[in-house]
Amino acid sequence: MIDNSDILQGKILIVDDQKTNIRLLEHMLRSAGYLSISATQDPLEACELHRKNHYDLILLDLQMPSMDGFAVMERLKWTAPDSYLPVLVITAHPEHKLRALQAGAKDFVSTPFELAEVLARVHNLLEVRLLHMALKYHNEMLEHRVGERTAELQENYLETILTMTRAAEHRDGETGAHVQRIAYYSGKLAELLGMDEAYVDCIFVASPMHDIGKIGIHDHVLLKPGCFTPEEWQIMRGHTLMGAKILGSSKSPYLQMAAEIALNHHERWDGSGYPNGKRGDEIPLSARIMNICDIYDALRSQRPYKPAYEHNRAVHIITHGDGRVLPQHFDPKILAIFQANHQMFSDIYALYAEAGSKLL
Repeated sequence: MIDNSDILQGKILIVDDQKTNIRLLEHMLRSAGYLSISATQDPLEACELHRKNHYDLILLDLQMPSMDGFAVMERLKWTAPDSYLPVLVITAHPEHKLRALQAGAKDFVSTPFELAEVLARVHNLLEVRLLHMALKYHNEMLEHRVGERTAELQENYLETILTMTRAAEHRDGETGAHVQRIAYYSGKLAELLGMDEAYVDCIFVASPMHDIGKIGIHDHVLLKPGCFTPEEWQIMRGHTLMGAKILGSSKSPYLQMAAEIALNHHERWDGSGYPNGKRGDEIPLSARIMNICDIYDALRSQRPYKPAYEHNRAVHIITHGDGRVLPQHFDPKILAIFQANHQMFSDIYALYAEAGSKLL
């Protein structure tokens, strides 16, 4: 509820070229207890005064020589701070009333003035104005609280994702630095491909979950130091299906993309990958991006079957092949962007080389 004392403190501007009308209106309003009353005889000043002072009510004469009230209202629409036009027009012409209301005025009073009518309309419009401002403030506060709560939920949600990712890392000895690098490789590559900000953000968060399915692989296979038997290799390949199952059926765009990447990041452009032998554009873009990022980082990292390679050797293997890795495994467009920007990959690897780096 709006107190009467609040209404009496509302800021009022009178715009009228007749000084006698201004004096009469000021006397009426002050006698009724209104405390903040300003006036101008120059309609050209009205907009600037409202811009500076944000009046709660403007009493506006329609018939003025230099600029009529209709023109003033058009200008006020551009300066109204909240798109609310707090105008009470003053007119002696009945035919102007409807036009004034259509132009945005909230109400009108007729001349010659009747004290009771002026005071009633001023009181009512100020009350509506203050209620409008109170509602606006309430909505802003509510929006702020919702924003805070949404941010808190988002933070908790991402922390849950990172916990799942760390669990997968712990199973096979991967480091936080590895998945951190994967996130940055994927995000930067998506950006270079011209993907929008939402996509870049999504793949940055989703890509570290690519191997989440390794949680379901038995230790005697996952942690085996030597080469896999054909049966063990088949089990190991199952981590793609397991990852998609763990992450699937979610409404979250992050988890949807993560499931997509988990299932498809070992597919190859030429159809020689697994688990489904997809080729070309059958493979989701996120997985095609992830594939080259994962291969680069694996080449740069030490494995039970190989030492860590220097950047230039890793780039040469990806772009020219070594028998195990071949250029035709990669989307040609993504491979071309990798070749043109390979130094970026080296920079990311160097920046996040430490195993103790904070994840993401």
